[in-house]
Amino acid sequence: MKEIDYFLPYQIAWLKDKSRRKIWEKSRRIGATYVQSYEDVRDCVKTPGLPVWFSSADESAAKEYILYCEQWAKIFKAAGEILSIKEEVLDEKNGVKALVIHFVNGSRIHGLSSNPTAFRSKGGKTNLDEFDWHKDQPKMYAAAKPCVTWGFDMRILSTYQSSSSLYAQFVKDAKKAVSDGNIPTFSLHTVTIFDAVEQGLLDRIMGRKTTKEEREAWLAEEKAACGDENIWLQEYCCIPVDENDAFLTWDLIRPCEDEKAGKPELSEKGTFYIGNDIGRRHDLAVFWVIEEVGDVFWTREVVKLKGASFAAQDDELDRLVYTYDPLRICMDQTGMGEKPVEDAKRRHGEYRVEGVIFTGPAKQELAFGLRRRFEDRQVRIPVDQDIRRAHHAVKKTVTAAGNIRFDADRTDKGHSDEFWSHALAVHAAAGSEDYATMPSVVTAGKRGMGKSVSGYHNQPDFGSY
Repeated sequence: MKEIDYFLPYQIAWLKDKSRRKIWEKSRRIGATYVQSYEDVRDCVKTPGLPVWFSSADESAAKEYILYCEQWAKIFKAAGEILSIKEEVLDEKNGVKALVIHFVNGSRIHGLSSNPTAFRSKGGKTNLDEFDWHKDQPKMYAAAKPCVTWGFDMRILSTYQSSSSLYAQFVKDAKKAVSDGNIPTFSLHTVTIFDAVEQGLLDRIMGRKTTKEEREAWLAEEKAACGDENIWLQEYCCIPVDENDAFLTWDLIRPCEDEKAGKPELSEKGTFYIGNDIGRRHDLAVFWVIEEVGDVFWTREVVKLKGASFAAQDDELDRLVYTYDPLRICMDQTGMGEKPVEDAKRRHGEYRVEGVIFTGPAKQELAFGLRRRFEDRQVRIPVDQDIRRAHHAVKKTVTAAGNIRFDADRTDKGHSDEFWSHALAVHAAAGSEDYATMPSVVTAGKRGMGKSVSGYHNQPDFGSY
């Protein structure tokens, strides 16, 4: 096949670079993982018996990579014929699994999780995708580096998370080596969204040749959709941004991410709490369900509704109450939240439902309460880009009068609504002891996953669920 027929100039430049170690400083969604999967299949076809190890920041990205590899194997036809694709257990003790493609010539490609243990005692070509987003970069690199000792290739591809990470240091070292006239350890490729569009990305998206005006308009629209300037700089312009303004830094957020979070089926049937940040036209309505397991609050379900009627939001809250039977619910009562909170109290109980008006002191209590849990690693959140960014986007500022304010840029994906709904859920748990002592509340243990609490006022009929 002719690579020029499939790839854009910056992708072809990556393929033509035969360096053992390459690092890609890149914008998001420019086809970097796509072309890397091609290179890996091509190498497997040319080198019988070659093992390839690929790890990304989350499991879904590894699965997407394996799908790309399967596609390229079909294009290579007989030479790249696949013998099997299946999930295999690599380390039963540490729970390390991988999706593995076996080729008829003995080569194989492994799509791994972000667990550094997966690379232990392995050898072969090694790819670290979205490396700056791995939870523990030094540990991951320490495990992966020996894999290539016997002459194998290493590839690192990533957007930025911060300016002080190991990935950022690798890029700085490569740039300095080049500027000093030396050969860098990693051959560096830098492709911003502007580079990608100039080299045909938008043409490929649109399926036709675009004009300069169209390209400029598209870039302006993409920037506006980011909402937060820092997101645009880091995710698309290859410019790392300092963490000083973020209330929750990446170093606090990433260790609390877990692939088991956000999955209702993994509930341990403990005690549940719900936080609800109410939105109607511009912001999201978000329901955040947590389960108390020991001293950790696991996220079990996150529901995001955009432009949903208040009736639809009421129905969703009723479903969650029926499913989880939460001990306590905290809802945003600010402005338009007055009626939903009033109605929720009528349906589910005065003592079970608490309305929180977002005054300055109230937001401060909510925000710091959530951050303390992150600092102590007592929360678990899903591995999800939108949730991650919503938590990171909240900024703390101090006014001239000495008052603390919390705010985030509004985007098409909301106004950090996930952060506030999560904070409300944690706040619900913090006040549960007072609720449990109310004389009109009786622990019944009749319904739902959690500890069922009766005390509904005008309890609705949940038969339709």
